[in-house]
Amino acid sequence: MRTVNEEARRANQTEIMEACFDCYAENGLFAVGVKAVADACGCNVASLYQYFDNLDDLIVRSTEHCMSRVEDEFMAKAPMDAEALVRFIDEIPYWTAEHHGKKYRLMYQVYTHPKYREYGRQFFEGVNRRYTEYARRLEGQLGIPWQKLTPLIFILIRACVHYALFEDEFYLKAQIGVLKEILALYMETYTPNTMA
Repeated sequence: MRTVNEEARRANQTEIMEACFDCYAENGLFAVGVKAVADACGCNVASLYQYFDNLDDLIVRSTEHCMSRVEDEFMAKAPMDAEALVRFIDEIPYWTAEHHGKKYRLMYQVYTHPKYREYGRQFFEGVNRRYTEYARRLEGQLGIPWQKLTPLIFILIRACVHYALFEDEFYLKAQIGVLKEILALYMETYTPNTMA
């Protein structure tokens, strides 16, 4: 059973991770020193080290925590039926860019850095599992096998992230167009009555 002190410590740690991540997302991974991070977190440098082993630990844990929350928000918007799916595909890239563009930029700065690459690999293994599980749940709603849906989810996510990073409308439209064509073919093949 958690004590009140443990819960307060966890809440403080979460606040620091979120403030740290926001600070880096706003300014860039390499433009902010530990003092500026501590200031953004509303504490002193020594206080940071009461919760984290070192700055690398803070960066890695805050990235994982905050990007997991981004993923949760994304999945909370994800549709569970065919009717909402097309609307979702059209709207979600713009929502993602508006709400999480800076966060995606920071995530890639962190997870492509040689020092943190292994943490990125672990994070994306979790993403792979979660999106595959979503495809399995969606299979029951759409009738399309999850093995066919999983790669489509990854195409959509990649298009959303790319758009959030670069606001590349051409790339987005190309990816979304192909995604919709394949989805329409699958709907005709696996659930012909839903397209009527």
